[in-house]
Amino acid sequence: MKLSVFRTAAEAARAAAHVIALRLRDDPYTVLGLPTGRTSIRVYDELARLHGAGGADFSKAHTFNLDEFLGLSVADRGSFRRFMEKHLLTRVNLPRDQVHFLNGRAADLEKECLRFELAIADAGGIDVLLLGVGANGHIGFNEPGASLFARTHRARLRPETRRTNAALFGGRATAVPREALSMGMATILAARSIVLIATGRAKSRPVASLVTGRVSTSWPVSFLQLHPDVRVMLDQAATTRLHLPDSLAH
Repeated sequence: MKLSVFRTAAEAARAAAHVIALRLRDDPYTVLGLPTGRTSIRVYDELARLHGAGGADFSKAHTFNLDEFLGLSVADRGSFRRFMEKHLLTRVNLPRDQVHFLNGRAADLEKECLRFELAIADAGGIDVLLLGVGANGHIGFNEPGASLFARTHRARLRPETRRTNAALFGGRATAVPREALSMGMATILAARSIVLIATGRAKSRPVASLVTGRVSTSWPVSFLQLHPDVRVMLDQAATTRLHLPDSLAH
Protein backbone atom coordinates (compact mmCIF):
# COMPACT_ATOMS: atom_id res chain seq x y z
CA MET A 1 0.00 0.00 0.00
CA LYS A 2 1.33 3.42 -0.97
CA LEU A 3 0.02 6.22 1.22
CA SER A 4 0.10 9.90 0.25
CA VAL A 5 -1.19 12.77 2.38
CA PHE A 6 -2.09 16.15 0.86
CA ARG A 7 -2.82 19.45 2.54
CA THR A 8 -6.32 19.77 1.10
CA ALA A 9 -9.06 17.62 -0.43
CA ALA A 10 -8.62 19.43 -3.74
CA GLU A 11 -4.93 18.51 -3.89
CA ALA A 12 -5.70 14.86 -3.13
CA ALA A 13 -8.33 14.81 -5.89
CA ARG A 14 -5.93 16.33 -8.41
CA ALA A 15 -3.34 13.70 -7.58
CA ALA A 16 -5.85 10.88 -8.06
CA ALA A 17 -6.95 12.33 -11.41
CA HIS A 18 -3.37 12.57 -12.59
CA VAL A 19 -2.80 8.88 -11.83
CA ILE A 20 -5.71 8.04 -14.15
CA ALA A 21 -4.58 10.48 -16.83
CA LEU A 22 -1.05 9.04 -16.82
CA ARG A 23 -2.43 5.53 -17.11
CA LEU A 24 -4.53 6.58 -20.11
CA ARG A 25 -1.45 8.12 -21.71
CA ASP A 26 0.57 4.94 -21.20
CA ASP A 27 -2.28 2.64 -22.26
CA PRO A 28 -5.17 4.28 -24.14
CA TYR A 29 -7.16 1.03 -23.91
CA THR A 30 -7.25 1.12 -20.11
CA VAL A 31 -10.35 -0.31 -18.40
CA LEU A 32 -11.41 1.94 -15.52
CA GLY A 33 -13.65 1.21 -12.58
CA LEU A 34 -15.37 4.38 -11.37
CA PRO A 35 -17.33 5.44 -8.27
CA THR A 36 -19.87 8.13 -7.50
CA GLY A 37 -20.15 10.27 -4.39
CA ARG A 38 -19.06 13.74 -3.34
CA THR A 39 -15.36 12.84 -3.11
CA SER A 40 -15.26 11.73 -6.73
CA ILE A 41 -16.66 15.03 -8.06
CA ARG A 42 -13.35 16.84 -7.58
CA VAL A 43 -11.53 13.98 -9.33
CA TYR A 44 -13.89 14.19 -12.30
CA ASP A 45 -13.55 17.97 -12.41
CA GLU A 46 -9.80 17.59 -12.72
CA LEU A 47 -10.08 14.85 -15.35
CA ALA A 48 -12.39 17.10 -17.37
CA ARG A 49 -9.88 19.95 -17.06
CA LEU A 50 -7.03 17.68 -18.13
CA HIS A 51 -9.06 16.44 -21.07
CA GLY A 52 -9.78 20.00 -22.17
CA ALA A 53 -6.06 20.76 -21.99
CA GLY A 54 -5.16 17.69 -24.04
CA GLY A 55 -3.86 15.73 -21.06
CA ALA A 56 -6.48 12.96 -20.82
CA ASP A 57 -7.78 11.01 -23.82
CA PHE A 58 -10.69 8.64 -23.07
CA SER A 59 -11.47 7.70 -26.69
CA LYS A 60 -10.26 4.09 -26.42
CA ALA A 61 -10.94 3.49 -22.73
CA HIS A 62 -13.76 1.47 -21.17
CA THR A 63 -15.40 2.27 -17.85
CA PHE A 64 -17.42 0.21 -15.37
CA ASN A 65 -19.34 1.93 -12.60
CA LEU A 66 -19.26 0.33 -9.18
CA ASP A 67 -22.95 0.41 -8.36
CA GLU A 68 -26.47 1.64 -9.05
CA PHE A 69 -29.66 2.07 -7.05
CA LEU A 70 -32.49 -0.39 -7.55
CA GLY A 71 -35.61 0.82 -9.32
CA LEU A 72 -34.26 4.01 -10.89
CA SER A 73 -34.44 4.76 -14.58
CA VAL A 74 -31.66 6.34 -16.60
CA ALA A 75 -33.56 9.62 -16.51
CA ASP A 76 -34.00 9.67 -12.73
CA ARG A 77 -31.99 12.51 -11.22
CA GLY A 78 -30.90 10.28 -8.33
CA SER A 79 -29.41 7.56 -10.53
CA PHE A 80 -25.68 7.10 -10.62
CA ARG A 81 -25.82 7.00 -14.41
CA ARG A 82 -27.21 10.54 -14.30
CA PHE A 83 -24.48 11.51 -11.82
CA MET A 84 -21.77 10.23 -14.16
CA GLU A 85 -23.30 11.97 -17.17
CA LYS A 86 -23.25 15.28 -15.30
CA HIS A 87 -19.82 15.07 -13.72
CA LEU A 88 -17.74 13.19 -16.30
CA LEU A 89 -19.28 11.63 -19.39
CA THR A 90 -20.53 14.82 -21.03
CA ARG A 91 -17.17 16.48 -20.39
CA VAL A 92 -14.73 13.99 -21.93
CA ASN A 93 -14.44 12.03 -25.20
CA LEU A 94 -15.55 8.64 -23.86
CA PRO A 95 -17.75 6.84 -26.44
CA ARG A 96 -21.07 5.77 -24.91
CA ASP A 97 -20.73 2.17 -26.10
CA GLN A 98 -17.58 1.93 -23.98
CA VAL A 99 -19.38 2.98 -20.80
CA HIS A 100 -20.85 0.18 -18.67
CA PHE A 101 -23.46 0.52 -15.93
CA LEU A 102 -25.51 -1.82 -13.83
CA ASN A 103 -29.22 -1.69 -14.65
CA GLY A 104 -31.16 -1.16 -11.43
CA ARG A 105 -34.45 -1.79 -13.26
CA ALA A 106 -33.49 -5.13 -14.80
CA ALA A 107 -36.31 -7.68 -14.75
CA ASP A 108 -33.94 -10.39 -13.50
CA LEU A 109 -31.44 -8.89 -11.06
CA GLU A 110 -29.37 -12.05 -10.66
CA LYS A 111 -28.97 -12.26 -14.42
CA GLU A 112 -28.05 -8.57 -14.52
CA CYS A 113 -25.30 -9.09 -11.95
CA LEU A 114 -23.92 -12.01 -13.95
CA ARG A 115 -24.11 -9.98 -17.17
CA PHE A 116 -22.03 -7.25 -15.54
CA GLU A 117 -19.40 -9.69 -14.31
CA LEU A 118 -19.14 -11.23 -17.78
CA ALA A 119 -18.82 -7.78 -19.35
CA ILE A 120 -15.88 -6.99 -17.06
CA ALA A 121 -14.26 -10.30 -18.00
CA ASP A 122 -14.87 -9.69 -21.71
CA ALA A 123 -13.12 -6.31 -21.39
CA GLY A 124 -10.06 -8.06 -19.96
CA GLY A 125 -10.68 -7.06 -16.35
CA ILE A 126 -10.39 -3.70 -14.63
CA ASP A 127 -6.97 -2.07 -14.91
CA VAL A 128 -7.44 0.88 -12.54
CA LEU A 129 -10.26 1.07 -10.01
CA LEU A 130 -10.95 4.44 -8.40
CA LEU A 131 -12.62 4.16 -5.00
CA GLY A 132 -14.06 6.37 -2.33
CA VAL A 133 -15.04 5.07 1.09
CA GLY A 134 -18.12 5.60 3.23
CA ALA A 135 -17.90 6.82 6.82
CA ASN A 136 -18.98 3.32 7.90
CA GLY A 137 -16.21 1.72 5.83
CA HIS A 138 -18.23 0.60 2.82
CA ILE A 139 -16.71 0.57 -0.65
CA GLY A 140 -19.13 0.37 -3.54
CA PHE A 141 -22.25 -0.72 -1.69
CA ASN A 142 -20.45 -3.45 0.23
CA GLU A 143 -21.85 -2.56 3.62
CA PRO A 144 -20.43 -3.67 7.00
CA GLY A 145 -21.90 -6.95 8.20
CA ALA A 146 -21.26 -10.51 9.30
CA SER A 147 -20.21 -11.44 5.76
CA LEU A 148 -19.55 -9.85 2.37
CA PHE A 149 -20.55 -10.85 -1.14
CA ALA A 150 -17.71 -11.82 -3.46
CA ARG A 151 -19.25 -10.81 -6.77
CA THR A 152 -21.72 -8.27 -8.14
CA HIS A 153 -24.88 -8.57 -6.09
CA ARG A 154 -28.04 -7.03 -4.74
CA ALA A 155 -27.21 -5.03 -1.61
CA ARG A 156 -29.39 -3.67 1.18
CA LEU A 157 -28.27 -0.21 2.23
CA ARG A 158 -27.73 0.81 5.82
CA PRO A 159 -29.52 3.92 7.16
CA GLU A 160 -26.30 5.94 7.34
CA THR A 161 -25.57 5.17 3.70
CA ARG A 162 -29.03 6.33 2.66
CA ARG A 163 -28.55 9.54 4.64
CA THR A 164 -25.22 10.16 2.91
CA ASN A 165 -26.90 9.88 -0.50
CA ALA A 166 -29.87 12.09 0.41
CA ALA A 167 -28.51 15.05 -1.55
CA LEU A 168 -29.32 13.18 -4.78
CA PHE A 169 -32.95 12.97 -3.67
CA GLY A 170 -33.74 16.51 -2.62
CA GLY A 171 -32.15 16.04 0.80
CA ARG A 172 -34.68 13.37 1.82
CA ALA A 173 -33.04 10.20 3.13
CA THR A 174 -36.42 8.46 3.03
CA ALA A 175 -36.47 8.90 -0.76
CA VAL A 176 -33.17 7.06 -1.23
CA PRO A 177 -33.76 3.48 -2.42
CA ARG A 178 -33.25 0.82 0.23
CA GLU A 179 -31.36 -1.47 -2.15
CA ALA A 180 -28.77 -1.26 -4.90
CA LEU A 181 -26.61 -3.40 -7.17
CA SER A 182 -22.90 -3.34 -6.43
CA MET A 183 -19.61 -4.90 -7.43
CA GLY A 184 -18.58 -7.40 -4.76
CA MET A 185 -15.35 -7.52 -2.79
CA ALA A 186 -13.71 -10.15 -4.99
CA THR A 187 -14.62 -8.14 -8.09
CA ILE A 188 -13.01 -5.08 -6.53
CA LEU A 189 -9.90 -6.96 -5.42
CA ALA A 190 -9.49 -8.44 -8.92
CA ALA A 191 -8.66 -4.97 -10.31
CA ARG A 192 -5.00 -4.77 -11.28
CA SER A 193 -4.50 -1.52 -9.38
CA ILE A 194 -6.64 0.50 -7.00
CA VAL A 195 -6.62 4.22 -6.19
CA LEU A 196 -8.59 5.13 -3.07
CA ILE A 197 -9.26 8.75 -2.16
CA ALA A 198 -10.62 9.75 1.25
CA THR A 199 -11.00 13.30 2.48
CA GLY A 200 -12.48 14.96 5.51
CA ARG A 201 -12.51 14.18 9.22
CA ALA A 202 -15.60 11.94 8.80
CA LYS A 203 -13.41 9.49 6.86
CA SER A 204 -10.74 9.19 9.57
CA ARG A 205 -12.21 6.00 11.11
CA PRO A 206 -12.42 4.01 7.87
CA VAL A 207 -8.96 5.29 6.92
CA ALA A 208 -7.60 4.02 10.23
CA SER A 209 -9.24 0.64 9.67
CA LEU A 210 -7.59 0.45 6.25
CA VAL A 211 -4.11 1.55 7.32
CA THR A 212 -3.71 0.16 10.83
CA GLY A 213 -6.71 -2.10 11.50
CA ARG A 214 -7.36 -5.79 11.02
CA VAL A 215 -9.10 -7.18 7.97
CA SER A 216 -12.74 -7.38 9.04
CA THR A 217 -16.17 -7.49 7.44
CA SER A 218 -17.10 -4.78 9.95
CA TRP A 219 -14.90 -2.44 7.87
CA PRO A 220 -15.09 -3.59 4.23
CA VAL A 221 -12.42 -1.07 3.21
CA SER A 222 -9.92 -3.04 5.32
CA PHE A 223 -9.99 -5.80 2.67
CA LEU A 224 -7.87 -3.56 0.46
CA GLN A 225 -4.96 -4.60 2.67
CA LEU A 226 -5.05 -7.87 0.73
CA HIS A 227 -4.41 -6.17 -2.62
CA PRO A 228 -0.83 -5.89 -3.96
CA ASP A 229 -1.19 -2.48 -5.64
CA VAL A 230 -3.20 0.12 -3.73
CA ARG A 231 -2.54 3.85 -3.69
CA VAL A 232 -4.30 5.72 -0.89
CA MET A 233 -4.65 9.49 -1.27
CA LEU A 234 -5.76 11.46 1.78
CA ASP A 235 -6.13 15.02 2.92
CA GLN A 236 -4.83 15.92 6.35
CA ALA A 237 -8.29 15.89 7.89
CA ALA A 238 -8.71 12.20 7.05
CA THR A 239 -5.51 11.25 8.93
CA THR A 240 -6.52 12.43 12.40
CA ARG A 241 -6.60 8.86 13.77
CA LEU A 242 -3.22 7.98 12.29
CA HIS A 243 0.31 8.70 13.47
CA LEU A 244 2.17 9.36 10.26
CA PRO A 245 5.67 10.66 9.57
CA ASP A 246 5.93 14.15 8.12
CA SER A 247 7.68 12.69 5.07
CA LEU A 248 4.30 11.44 3.77
CA ALA A 249 2.90 14.94 3.45
CA HIS A 250 2.84 16.68 0.04
